[in-house]
This record gives sequence, C-alpha cells and structure tokens, in this order.
Amino acid sequence: MRIHVCSLARLEAVVAETGARHLVTLINAATPVTRPASISPANHLFLGMNDIPEPMEGHVAPGEEHLEQLLAFLAGWDRTSPLVVHCWAGVSRSTAAAYVAACALDPARDEMEAALALRRASPTATPNPRIVALADARLNRGGRMIAAIAAIGRGADCHEGTPFAYEV
Repeated sequence: MRIHVCSLARLEAVVAETGARHLVTLINAATPVTRPASISPANHLFLGMNDIPEPMEGHVAPGEEHLEQLLAFLAGWDRTSPLVVHCWAGVSRSTAAAYVAACALDPARDEMEAALALRRASPTATPNPRIVALADARLNRGGRMIAAIAAIGRGADCHEGTPFAYEV
C-alpha cells in the first residue's frame, strides 16, 4: 500500500501522476482547496485544523474528532489505488497522518521502523506531535509512536516539502 504525501501546491500534479482515487486534506478550515476532478467527493476527507502542537486561542488544534474521522476514512480505503495525503506544505500535518496510517493499518508494525521509513522517504518530514500523540493513545501504542517520532527528530527546514511516497 502506498501513500503519497505532498503540499497543496503540488496536489493536482501528484494525484494525476499517481492515479490516486482517495485524498486526505489536513489544512486550515478557511483555506480553499480544489478537489482534483479524478477524486470523487465521497473519497475526499477534509480535516480543517491548524498546524499547532497544542490548543491555542483562535486556532483549531488537531483533535480526537479529526483523528476518528481519519481512522474511519483509512478503514474505508480499499487500497486498490494510492492515497494522497496533503497539507499546506507537505511537512507536518500530512506526514503525521501518513505515519498514523502506517500504524493504524498494520497494528503489528513496529513504530520505530515506521518512523525510520518515514524519515528515509522524506528528509523534511516533521510530523505534527499532537496528531501523533492522539493516535498513540487511540491505537494503544503506549507512547511508542511519540517516542519514535521524537527519535527521528525534526526534519530539514524547508518552505515546502518535496512530494514523496510512503509504504504502509
């Protein structure tokens, strides 16, 4: 199973290049996102949230309701075509969602191995720690997801991540 991660700016091209039929958007709720025509509305999950590690007045922190929607969407993904996950820059919210997918879709997968695979796929990946922590608790991973992402550290600084594929 392959997930492609990208920025909003690269969304249309990545969907076209990969033949993806499912899409997850994790972006500020007010940001306009045009769903590529090849993605049906039923196969597009839009999660409106800010890229913040903890609640902050005037912002929407990633929450349990976002995580539950993501997990339900992943459970419904038939995996016959790739999934594209994107956020504004393709660095934080989207990489966290891809990591969550790897752990949720394969409960036996080692958290550190999944984190190292993410780092090999993207030197800029800096998964949102709140999304990872929520998933760690919900998936009963006992802090191992949090520790694995902390172990790979912050990715290289960039304005926008390079699109990448992540095996889940």
